[in-house]
Amino acid sequence: MKFFNTTLQDVFLIKPAIFHDSRGHFFESFNAESWKKQGFTNEFVQDNQSFSKKGVVRGLHFQHAPYAQGKLVRVMAGRVLDIALDLRADSPTFGKYELFDLDAANGDMVYIPEGFAHGFAALEDSIFHYKCTGPYHKDSEGGLHWNDPFLNIPWGLKDPIVSEKDQILPTFSELYNKSLRSL
Repeated sequence: MKFFNTTLQDVFLIKPAIFHDSRGHFFESFNAESWKKQGFTNEFVQDNQSFSKKGVVRGLHFQHAPYAQGKLVRVMAGRVLDIALDLRADSPTFGKYELFDLDAANGDMVYIPEGFAHGFAALEDSIFHYKCTGPYHKDSEGGLHWNDPFLNIPWGLKDPIVSEKDQILPTFSELYNKSLRSL
């Protein structure tokens, strides 16, 4: 497993060592000792998995402190365009995002720390898995509108399928003016 810096402070792209043979392939999707060697001290306490049909956009979601979650995300089947958006007001990458093309074939993973919004677009029917550093806490849910004109995220989909809940989330400017300082 190799860890690579990204354009966002504290976000890492992780590439597993994949071993192929005539039966298929094998790789470690998580190894606590490898994480400790990278200096990570957070413990993962919850695993989540979703299935999304091609064309679905999920996000941009986060949880407010003190229930903020770091996430280790990967695709178990299919392919997604994954996004991490820095919402930490004191960060040099505040308000910036990075896109990651994740698919089951390459096994790449992304670690997104607390204080980030996260979302993805299913470019194929996809099973998405993520480990979280904190449990889900409904009253701490937050989010940003997936199609915020300020962010101008190139989702790579025509006519995406978006939940009603995600359609009514605030924009980056609305959130920043109301409560972003508390993240």
